[in-house]
Amino acid sequence: MLTKRIVPCLDIKNGRTVKGVNFVDLRDAGDPVVMAKQYAELGADELVFLDIAATLENRKTMHEMVLKVAAQVNIPFTVGGGISSIEDVDALLHCGADKVSINSSAVKRPALINELSEKFGSQCVVVAIDAKQIEGDWYVHLAGGTIPTEIKLFDWAKEVEERGAGEILFTSMNHDGTKAGFANEALGKLSGVVNIPIIASGGAGTIQHFADAFIKGKADAALAASVFHFGEIPVLELKKELKKQGIPVRL
Repeated sequence: MLTKRIVPCLDIKNGRTVKGVNFVDLRDAGDPVVMAKQYAELGADELVFLDIAATLENRKTMHEMVLKVAAQVNIPFTVGGGISSIEDVDALLHCGADKVSINSSAVKRPALINELSEKFGSQCVVVAIDAKQIEGDWYVHLAGGTIPTEIKLFDWAKEVEERGAGEILFTSMNHDGTKAGFANEALGKLSGVVNIPIIASGGAGTIQHFADAFIKGKADAALAASVFHFGEIPVLELKKELKKQGIPVRL
């Protein structure tokens, strides 16, 4: 059985790691390079680095920061924010990224998923989906959750898989930063809709929330930020507890 992955997420704005609630009210969480090194040493399976203002500010991800982080870690490292072309991905991979995460650019031009998958392989392409549950249905949102669309989560997830995405990073905007648990019902449905790995994001507050995301939500990986950044849940302690519950993890 494949092991379940624990993935700290570094949301970057103005060169600093930040964390908010429901995608707003951001507060400083530290130096991303220092934090990345610590997570790699403390047993994280992967890291996700999201330049959360890149799309909003219509600029590319900060290559210098990616170089610095890549030099400090020995675990897979996914970078997202402002990526819209083969050239963007090529530059980030040369800076040391292992995978890229695309979101708004994929919705605006879905063929980008095909292009990146064909050029770099599906294992390199993560499609991040920020979705909000509105009156029972889940709708995709763009540009850091600021722009709603009429696109439904499960339809879009199927399409991104068909176009060659290797993984989906699903963030529930309703749950983000609330520490009330992941969107397990939606996660479980997603896992039934697609055959590629699902990374759960949004809502981690306790060790049991992670266990529930794997058991009830059938997620392949669980991503979190503030509970790791502020020392509320140490990564190794989390993994040991998950193992006790029979969830396969790398220790």
